[in-house]
Amino acid sequence: MRIAIVGGVLLAVGAAAAILGVLTPEALAELAGRVLPILGFVVAVTIVAELAAEAGLFRVIAERLAALARGRAIVLWLLVLVLATASTIFLSLDTTAVLLTPVVVALAAHARISPIPFALTTVWIANTGSLLLPVSNLTNLLAAERLDLHPLQFAALAAAPAVVAIAVTAVVIFVTRPRQLLARFEPETAHPPEDRVLFGVAAVTLLLLVPLLVSGIEVWIPASVAAVVLVLAFAVRRPEVLNVGLVPWQLVVFASGLFLAVEALHAVRATDVLAAIAGTGEGPLDLLRLAGAGAVSANLVNNLPAYLALEPFAEDPVRMIALLIGVNAGAIVTPWGSLATLLWHSRLVSTGVEISWPKFMLLGLVVAPLVVTSATLALAFTS
Repeated sequence: MRIAIVGGVLLAVGAAAAILGVLTPEALAELAGRVLPILGFVVAVTIVAELAAEAGLFRVIAERLAALARGRAIVLWLLVLVLATASTIFLSLDTTAVLLTPVVVALAAHARISPIPFALTTVWIANTGSLLLPVSNLTNLLAAERLDLHPLQFAALAAAPAVVAIAVTAVVIFVTRPRQLLARFEPETAHPPEDRVLFGVAAVTLLLLVPLLVSGIEVWIPASVAAVVLVLAFAVRRPEVLNVGLVPWQLVVFASGLFLAVEALHAVRATDVLAAIAGTGEGPLDLLRLAGAGAVSANLVNNLPAYLALEPFAEDPVRMIALLIGVNAGAIVTPWGSLATLLWHSRLVSTGVEISWPKFMLLGLVVAPLVVTSATLALAFTS
């Protein structure tokens, strides 16, 4: 609810800017043309993910992973790492934070091992693993749209830093939690899905959706079709599941408010001061400077406004990826660094797991610089 309140305030600021003439009708029309398809994708893919979870798809996948681990926590963790990475890359970081968190906590509880390494893996990978595709993060969608990059072009440029960011994150988690991750457990008996028809529809829908998201078609189109298919399937078999809560309206209000507020700041040239911080050039130090500015800004004010404020200073694909490394992979220090972290914490609390924010931030102060620096250097030496 607080997210919606902040978004409402930002919308009011944007409306005031429009009324006062700071934002012209032409600027508003251009902004709407850019962001409405992106917000449409966010809504559609969230509905897809929520209904797929209701169909039992993610639970069944998690149980199969637990069975594959054969009582070894380290194998279970590696499988969760793969699942979190795949979920983030193809369904976005917010999906991973919202849907995978309760799954991995339940897995740890059934295995009678600490949920903390699995919970940290989920939230850190949700952020650091969101570099590879435009659909992985809302900031990526904005960047790809601004530079008119095909998803495969984007992926080719982001591949090296994306792999490095995930690998460094995984190493840090293992190094800091070796005893918990080297434990043994008794695997739980898997349970079949309650409704095999819905499960099958959800599985086939996601299998078809994933390649379409990297096909070059505007991503809101296949995501919307997938959402409609699942809504129709649930309308027939489990209509009680369908409600307005499936729509991430708080996220939409928040993102819309940010778009308007930052556009107003750009219009009055209030963000020009950031040019001196962001710098220019594509050398390793230049890219580190931009990525560092993105990471610090994201942890101060959230990664979305940080990206929007610094976007004008990432004028080519290489600098744009460096900025994304900062605002995506670096936004893991403060609770508000990314919306995914806030969503992750709310789901964690609902499962009864407590996380100390001071400890979380201290760990983030270690992980974020390592990830941002290594991923940026990987970009510098492969681009």
